Amino acid sequence: MRHTCISKLTPTPNPSRRHFMIGTASAGAGLALGFALPFAASAQTAPLPLQSADEINVWVVIKPDDQCVIRIARSEMGQATRTGLAQLVAEELDCDWSKVTTQEPTPGENLARKRAWGSMATGGSRGIRESQDYVRRGGAAARIMLLQAAAEQWKVPVSELAVSKGIITHAKSGRKTSYGKVADAAAKLTPPEPKSIVLKKPQDWKIAGTAVRRLDTANKVNGAKVFSIDLRLPGMLCAAVKACPVFGGKLVRYDESKIKAMRGIKGVVRINDSTIAVVADTWWRAKVALDNLPIDWDLGPNAKVSSTTIAAHLAEGLSAEGDFWQRNEGDAPAAIKGAAKTVEAVYTSPFVAHCTMEPMNCVVKISGGRAQAWVPTQNGEGSLAALSEATGLPLANCDVVKMDLGGGFGRRGATQDFVHQAAAVAKQFPDTPVKLVWSREEDMTHDFYRPTSTAKLSAGLDEKGNLVGLHVRVSGQSINAWQNPAAIKNNKDVRQLQGFYAEPGDSQLGYSVPALLTEYVMRNTHVPVGPWRGVNTNQNAIYMECFIEECARAAGRDSVEFRRALMKDHPKHLAVLNAAAEKGNWGKPLPAGRHRGVAQFMGYGSYSAATAEVSVSSNGEVKVHRMTFALNSGHFVNPSQVKAQIEGSVVMALSSIFNEDITIENGAVKEQNFNMYPLTRLKDIPKVECVLVPTYDFWGGVGEPTISVVGPAVINAIFAATGQARRDLPLRKHGLTLV
Repeated sequence: MRHTCISKLTPTPNPSRRHFMIGTASAGAGLALGFALPFAASAQTAPLPLQSADEINVWVVIKPDDQCVIRIARSEMGQATRTGLAQLVAEELDCDWSKVTTQEPTPGENLARKRAWGSMATGGSRGIRESQDYVRRGGAAARIMLLQAAAEQWKVPVSELAVSKGIITHAKSGRKTSYGKVADAAAKLTPPEPKSIVLKKPQDWKIAGTAVRRLDTANKVNGAKVFSIDLRLPGMLCAAVKACPVFGGKLVRYDESKIKAMRGIKGVVRINDSTIAVVADTWWRAKVALDNLPIDWDLGPNAKVSSTTIAAHLAEGLSAEGDFWQRNEGDAPAAIKGAAKTVEAVYTSPFVAHCTMEPMNCVVKISGGRAQAWVPTQNGEGSLAALSEATGLPLANCDVVKMDLGGGFGRRGATQDFVHQAAAVAKQFPDTPVKLVWSREEDMTHDFYRPTSTAKLSAGLDEKGNLVGLHVRVSGQSINAWQNPAAIKNNKDVRQLQGFYAEPGDSQLGYSVPALLTEYVMRNTHVPVGPWRGVNTNQNAIYMECFIEECARAAGRDSVEFRRALMKDHPKHLAVLNAAAEKGNWGKPLPAGRHRGVAQFMGYGSYSAATAEVSVSSNGEVKVHRMTFALNSGHFVNPSQVKAQIEGSVVMALSSIFNEDITIENGAVKEQNFNMYPLTRLKDIPKVECVLVPTYDFWGGVGEPTISVVGPAVINAIFAATGQARRDLPLRKHGLTLV
């Protein structure tokens, strides 16, 4: 991909970069950014690196041989966003799908063209749902321009033309032409007014909405795919990095002389007050030298912190006095106190690591007053901002090649520590590309973990077993406190109660209760936290759905029927619950020893529900035999990939509820590699069946919604099998193992 040097070195930080950094950090934290529509004339003025004569608009390039290049701004990390977005553009373009390829603009090109491609952040299941409208309009605008070019060439009204698979036909004269033959003329036309474009109805889709093959599979299968960690550049050096084992600790001193004579060593770089790197001609030599480098750390007061002290800190929040409410409808404490029967439970969830297959890494080269990075990033503009800040170069002098990610799950979004580190090292080796790679141990012990939390839920039931009051209090660590403090208002962080919202749209609670009180008590620790696939819907769905199960059993009611009674005002929630229950044969006999569980939840703008069939042996071996899912995300661009995302959520959720637990000992993370942090294996995965129930009246996410219902459905099934509620995760700590 080509890049252009725009200006000379200016090391002074500039306000535009600072403003840009704040904006992109907010995007990574889940806030939308505004921008002009991507094919406006103002965005296509000066010729820039990615602009070419056969560009119809910023989204579409048509080659003379009819090859169609569709530009994709969002990151690809295995979720098929690249294919899905290309389908949406191709659908409105009416091109030949077999001739479609994709191309990725760089964040620098995007900035230079006035953010013509919009946001480059990929997280929160927003890749398609946030950009679907403007990318579709981009495809439609290109189609309109191509048809207009043909009409002018033939001197006929454009209304007399039709197009299919990139072939334009004039029925009256029998003439035909292809997109490739009129592309040059079309590129010279004025784009149509975006608001005037009428998009196709989903019922008329031929490319979008179908299970076309992914565009990014072949080179992954044949081994030709180059991820950032595989990248090799001429003269490249490699860096291994190590940070203080205790978060908040500092680097005191190191003795470089002890490793200076080791083979291939190029030097030691003190990155910041807590991090050091060794640079060598190969990464392994750098890593071995780093392991042998004498380092003195000042561990600081956090060295006294442990999982036990953190648990006590969180538990204190369950009884703390203060103004913690998020929803306060009716008088829940009074309703519960006066109820015929009360139910109470306390649940806990631990810190969880991302465990991306590809550990954190970044390649940076600083030369001629420019900085370039090759990064597996979920937020291209965030990486660009980090590169600019770390090097002191203006944004216009920096650019980022967004490499496909070997796993993201939220780790490579708002947090750009690996970019900062690589740039800091590269500054010491000008004109030389430097590849910084974290070891697995570094990756495990210096993550931004899914927050730990504990929740106390109380409920009141009347004489007929109806829920009359519900009180939820969550005590835990705030992601926004680490990554977006401005989002915390009056010491309240509503993001941590994701899934309990009153408003429809993103994460609405699917139950109506006469009296409801939800509270969040912020109890932060020294352990850094960040989004993990599903973010707060993971824990909150377990808290809510497992407690609703306990209430149903206390009321002597069927699990599904008890939920249905609470969902009369929530038809979309109810619809997916019914669909999952029907697909899962709820109420029908099971083989001896098997038991069912159910759960429903909303997250990322989508409604999901699941049933699970499990058996539990006398020695605690749990077999999940089958799971059924129902999902309504409004629209489905590629049903096959939607189902693949659901299957992936099963793997991650089962792993987290049974196995995963980051523990703190003497202020540091104890689990340093997979031998201490077991993950779910292929043999443990159940049969997964999916029902997709789109209503076509909204756009929801796909990658994260269903992960929230896996855990509670399985835990509720275990409850049915054993008669014992499970409230403390992971389950392996209590003798339950997944087999």
